[in-house]
Amino acid sequence: MKKFLVCALAAVLTLSTLAGCGSKPASSNTGGSNGGDSNGEKYVVGICQLVQHAALDAATQGFKDALKEEFGDNIEFKEQNAQGDSNTCATIINGFVSDNVDLILANATPALQAAAAGTNEIPVLGTSVTEYGVALGIEGFTGTVGNNISGTSDLAPLDGQADMIKELFPDVKKVGLLYCSAEANSQYQVDVVKECLEKMGYTCTFYSFSDSNDLSAVATKAASESELIYVPTDNTVADNAEIVNNICVPAGVPVIAGEENICKKCGVATLSISYYDLGVGTAKMAAKILKGEAKISEMPIEYAPQFTKKYNKALCEQLNITIPEGYEAIAE
Repeated sequence: MKKFLVCALAAVLTLSTLAGCGSKPASSNTGGSNGGDSNGEKYVVGICQLVQHAALDAATQGFKDALKEEFGDNIEFKEQNAQGDSNTCATIINGFVSDNVDLILANATPALQAAAAGTNEIPVLGTSVTEYGVALGIEGFTGTVGNNISGTSDLAPLDGQADMIKELFPDVKKVGLLYCSAEANSQYQVDVVKECLEKMGYTCTFYSFSDSNDLSAVATKAASESELIYVPTDNTVADNAEIVNNICVPAGVPVIAGEENICKKCGVATLSISYYDLGVGTAKMAAKILKGEAKISEMPIEYAPQFTKKYNKALCEQLNITIPEGYEAIAE
């Protein structure tokens, strides 16, 4: 009987040891336990994109392509689009938290804000976010968030955009600043551009709308009262740029846009970045976090490495606007 008990105990201990050897260790990264090292374990990354439009799509694609190149089949994406609804962003983020993903990509400011409210443990990287201090309500922001959040900014030099207006339209006096008041970073951009332009002698007027339902009426008013319209990197305008185009072109009012994809649909010129490259840069940050090579709390916000003056050839011809040398035509 004693011999039987000893044998049975030995068998149980052997099975326990084998089970322990085969179990999956918890990730050493800040955040979920689905990840692991770079020796074959799969990382799960949640992607919350505010809305589908060319700029945000390009940032997401650059992010995915670069991580696929880094990790191959050992990276899995849970990708969801909020269709422009901030409340849906919160629902998506809560789902990622419940799934215990290894990292979250928050594409656009409302997605970042939802992620910041949804978790203080899982690493969150923002992209296509203009100013993180404004987005997260951080006074005296110095460039590093300092907790589980970092990312990349799509901010092109706002003083450079004002200089572009001066270069292309030196004789214009009245500039309308068209933006969505629900987007904190749009407000930030038009505030800065207004200050720059007023120092140059322009008269600037804000034309804000609360959502896409108000855009047509506000854009019509702006076009009737302005000689030129400036639009920042505003997601609502980006998703409804045809509305602006259909109002401003017949009125003969040119639009200077904060980014290339808005300019392609309704603007004449822009000082812009590559959103695909911005996504690639965000992926490089993600790879360092997932592999344990960097702590997200110590990672400063990164910016696009270069900016390009571009113009919309078709619209410039339609409005009889001559573009000087140094501008690149936007690909049709």
